[in-house]
Amino acid sequence: MKVSDIMQKEIVSVSPDESVSLAARLLSRHNIGSLPVCASDGHVQGVVTDRDIVLRCVAPGEDPELTSVREIMSRSVITVSPEEDTSRAGELMSRGQVRRLPVTEDGKLVGILALGDLARVTACDMEAAHALTEISSNIQER
Repeated sequence: MKVSDIMQKEIVSVSPDESVSLAARLLSRHNIGSLPVCASDGHVQGVVTDRDIVLRCVAPGEDPELTSVREIMSRSVITVSPEEDTSRAGELMSRGQVRRLPVTEDGKLVGILALGDLARVTACDMEAAHALTEISSNIQER
């Protein structure tokens, strides 16, 4: 099965110039832990997570209203192609310790694949279970 068959096409993202405060509100409103950071042309530039916000903005005492997403985002982003097999996506999630993968074509964001999307598809149960086990075990070690 291809990533495009199960990915979410409704995407919540944030601009690198937006405030950390806005990113936090988006994470809360959509009940997610990470947001792709995209330039105005749709190219993925990074990812900002709830953890990034806490460790790189709140804990050091920076003002979330005055700090831009660009200043705290993670720049190394694991992405997947919509044409990629879902088992490969599960491997990428496991290796990268992420629960959400930006889906890109030519560097532009076209969707999001969440671990839950893999878990909901019977053919992907093993990939999702493996990815979740790997992610959860490494989170507990932190």
